[in-house]
Amino acid sequence: MKNDIDSKTILSVFEFVQKNGEQTQQGKHFQGLTAFSDFDGYTVYLQGSGVVMRYGFHNTYHLDYEHDKQKYDFLSKIEHIYKLAEQ
Repeated sequence: MKNDIDSKTILSVFEFVQKNGEQTQQGKHFQGLTAFSDFDGYTVYLQGSGVVMRYGFHNTYHLDYEHDKQKYDFLSKIEHIYKLAEQ
C-alpha cells in the first residue's frame, strides 16, 4: 500500500496513546485505538476499527483490514489523535 501516513504521525499517535491511554491486556487504549509493541520494541502496533497497523524498520508500515470502510475509520482515528497530540 502507498504510504498515506508519515512516520512522524504514526509515532506521535503511538506515544500519545501510550502516555494517555488506559492499560488493557493488549496494550494502552485511547479513544478507539490500542497501542502496543513487540517484546523488543522494534515493531509498534496500532489497532482499532478492525485494522491492525504494523510499523517497523525503515519507517514502513502495513495495514491489515478486510473492508475499505475499516481503513477509513482507522485513518480518521489516527488523524483525530494526532491533532490532540500536537496541541
